[in-house]
Parts: sequence; structure tokens; C-alpha cells
Amino acid sequence: MAEQEFDYIVVGAGTAGCLLANRLSADPNNRVLLIEAGGRDNYHWVHIPVGYLYCINNPRTDWCFRTEPDKGLNGRSLIFPRGKTLGGCSSINGMLYMRGQARDYDGWAELVGDDAWRWENCLPDFMKHEHHYRLDEGGDADAAHRDYHGHGGEWRVEKQRLKWEVLDDFAEAAVQAGIPRTRDFNRGDNEGVDYFEVNQRSGWRWNAAKAFLRPTCVKRDNFVLWHSTQVHRLLFESGSEGKPRATGVELERDGVISQVRATREVILAAGAIGSPQLLQLSGVGPASLLAEHDIPLVHELPGVGENLQDHLQIRSVYKVTGAKTLNTLAASWMGKAKIGMEYVLKRTGPMSMAPSQLCAFTRSSDEYEHPNIEYHVQPLSLEAFGQPLHDYPAITASVCNLNPTSRGSVRIKSRDPRQAPAIAPNYLSTEEDRKVAADSLRVTRRIAEQPAFAKYRPEEVKPGLEYQTDDELARLAGDIGTTIFHPVGTAKMGRDDDPTAVVDSHLRVRGVEGLRVVDASIMPTITSGNTNSPTLMIAEKAAGWILAERS
Repeated sequence: MAEQEFDYIVVGAGTAGCLLANRLSADPNNRVLLIEAGGRDNYHWVHIPVGYLYCINNPRTDWCFRTEPDKGLNGRSLIFPRGKTLGGCSSINGMLYMRGQARDYDGWAELVGDDAWRWENCLPDFMKHEHHYRLDEGGDADAAHRDYHGHGGEWRVEKQRLKWEVLDDFAEAAVQAGIPRTRDFNRGDNEGVDYFEVNQRSGWRWNAAKAFLRPTCVKRDNFVLWHSTQVHRLLFESGSEGKPRATGVELERDGVISQVRATREVILAAGAIGSPQLLQLSGVGPASLLAEHDIPLVHELPGVGENLQDHLQIRSVYKVTGAKTLNTLAASWMGKAKIGMEYVLKRTGPMSMAPSQLCAFTRSSDEYEHPNIEYHVQPLSLEAFGQPLHDYPAITASVCNLNPTSRGSVRIKSRDPRQAPAIAPNYLSTEEDRKVAADSLRVTRRIAEQPAFAKYRPEEVKPGLEYQTDDELARLAGDIGTTIFHPVGTAKMGRDDDPTAVVDSHLRVRGVEGLRVVDASIMPTITSGNTNSPTLMIAEKAAGWILAERS
């Protein structure tokens, strides 16, 4: 094929981009180029589950973004990980399989005026690429699992390969506090408590590059992958009715700047930070921002980079007595050696751990009709990510507001595509979010006070029982809250009469031909749970539309 011309150019080989490239190149008539700014996913810590500790904030695998100082966090700035390698965030994330709630997608359908986004119409897109362990031969699937889960797809879902007695007892305490047990968080109503299911295969991380690029795509003559390739900007020509048309990209590869053409579509799958950044660099976005950086206006879309949403987690740490936790297990070289040997021999134990093991969805108060907070519970504790474990046995119960009303932004700082944009989440900027933060900490305390957990004589080390009032707890949440790495919404889809919408319900950029955005940035509102699996669903749905238009 002509090296510099393709039918489809997909920018970003992350979660969405890998699936898109797979689906589009399955038709041998489609010439597909997939571009990734990061390198290969051949770093060993990408594949060992606990390796997220060494991939996040590591320039080899992470863009190492930081947020702007945030008023809601009392002036603090946070690390803001985004994957910079094949597989994108699926190579450094928590590996937690979570779809969200049916009402999330029904809400999208109402907002954008398209029933294709209703839960019942998204469910087949989740199931198409899924390979759920309960449906394996000899698995323990019930009838509902067969109705809600897929088998034979590329995206492997497994149970975790470890158990912790202290987490089992925390789960029982949650039940005593009124949270029901569940066997499946992914049937549309995720209320309940249980261990997370994970995107792993036999104790190894299962990322989007393994699932969708190898071995299928890389063997296709009509598929080309360029990694370590920085896209500088999109290219436009005059299209029909005076609209600009995306015709390709300008990129830098091996130190050489060149242009590559797309005869059908350019598809941005660079994520909630990268996609709006690239649109703005290319002259598509808020006119005032582009003028500030002397970027010629191609098409004004005020919503590009706005509507940023994220899940802020508030970490409660409980010192416990008489419990085995990772703090004590990994305290000595002998303990670390045993952990390593268990993983080498069995692919089990702490090295197979996702960042969080136990999950619970519940309500922060009775005024909510649906679960509005999510717990990530871990048999360990530390002061902050990347710091050493505490020298006493403890657990961490992190809780996040699933449906924050705070909104932030992503805005370029210069015309240089390698300079990080200004990321301003504006956490806890609404009264509702501050109230949910305070109430969720009270829910954590209620769980920890239950008889099932009392045998450990839990002591609240963080935040501390001296904080009691709404104002104290909300201010405290600003002091200790951290991102759970779920940015979405910065190129949101919406109706034609929504001036802040960036894409239409089929993810085509409004007012521009030949250009789509397909990643978490298109979510009008954040899903009620971890965002990786919904991003795959979005890509699956978009691939179907793109292929249908081709035919």
C-alpha cells in the first residue's frame, strides 16, 4: 500500500484505539494506520499486575501530567496518570472490570437524543468483546450471567487470584451496615459488596494491545502501526457546504516531520486529555483560547476541553490489630521473597493484585435513590501513592463520589504538542460534592464500627475522629482526596442545539467532516464506576457505525 495514504488514521493506541484498529482492519479493503506517541508495551512491569506501582508517574509509560493547583483541594496539585505506551491506560490502570449503571447510559440517550446509547443497546457492545471466566467450561455462571456477559471475545475478565481475611470481614461489616452482597456488579444495578473482577489472564495484566493488536492486527497486510510517533496537528481542507474536512495528520517520526493522508476518516482516540489537546492545537476549539496562542481558527467549538469530570477518592486508613495485611507481609526481605516466589510459581498472591481488591457500591445518604458512592478497599496503607507502606498493620477504604457535579477543563498552554496542557478538574467546587464527601466518610465510619470488623479493634488514623462536622470533613476531603484516574467528558457528545457539545451521537465532530472522537472524552457525564470498560464499549459501538457507513 502507499505508505503515506490510508483509509482510516486512528490517533492513539490506547483502550479505544486498539479496538478500533482491530475492527476497522478486519475488512481487508480498509487501509488502517494506528499511531501511538508512546513506545512498545515491552516493559516487564506493564504485564505484572502489581507493576502499576512502577508504571504510574514513570515517563517510560506515563505522560506524568499534573493538575493545576486546585482550590477544592486547598491549593494542592495532583499527579494525573495517562498511559504513554501501547495499550494506553489499559497498560497502567487498575485492571478493574466495571461497566457502570444502566441509568448512566439511559441518561446519555436522553441528553443526546439517541436511543442507541440506552443500556439495553449498549449491553451487546459490552458483550461482543468480552470473555468472562464464569462462562468458561466448568465455570459457575447462572442464567443471568449468560444474559449479561459474553464469551469468546478478546477482553478477558477473571476473578482475583487472592483473598484476605481482613477484607472478607470488612465485606461482612458492610452487609451489617446495610449494603447487600452481590455476585455481579455489571448487570446495570451495581449496588452491593464483593471482590472486583479484573482484566487479567492467568495472573498477568490483560491490556488492549494484547487483546486487540496481537496476534490479529499485526498480521494483516492492510494494518500499519507506528509507535513512538508524535502527532503535531490535524490537516484540513475545504469540504462540502463550506465545512472544513479532516484529511490527515502532521506527525514526527524518527525525528522527521511528515504528513499522512486519510481518504475516509481521521479518528481521535487519544483520551480525555490528548484528544481535546490535539483538537485545540489544530484550530478546533474555543476561539479565544486559540487566539491566545496564535493558532488559526479552523472551526469554533467552545466545548473542546471543557466539561472535565473525574472521580475523587477520599482515603480512610484504619490501623488494625490481629490481621494479616500487606504492610506486615511485605515488611521484611523474607516476606518480599515469599511474595515473589508465590507469583513465580503460581501467579497468585500480592504480585497478582489489582490496586484495589474489595468493592462496594452504596448511597452516601437516604436522599439518593441509587448508589452514588463506590469503595475501593485494600489490605494496606501508605501516606500517598509511591510512598512506603506504613510500619503497622492497616487497611485503606477509599470512597469516591460516582456522579460529581464539579466540572473542570483541559486547555493548551502553547502551540508545542509536547507541552502538557493545563488540567484543572475543579474538584469539590459544588456544595453537593462537598456534602457527598462528608457523608461518604460517615458511611465509612459506620461500616468500620460493625461487629464483623470490631475484632480488629480498628483505629481511624486518617482522617481521624476529631473531624466531625460537614465543614470539617469537606475541608479534610480537600486535604487528603486524590484522583482515581477517571477523566472524561472533554469532547462531550450532545444534540445540535447544545453549544457545548463537541461531537454528535455518532461521535462525529460537529461542523467538521471526516473527523470523529472515540474515547472517554465523549462521555457527557461520567459513568458510575471505573471508566475503562465503558471506553471499550464506546469504541465497539463507533466501529460498527464507521463500518456501516463504509458499506
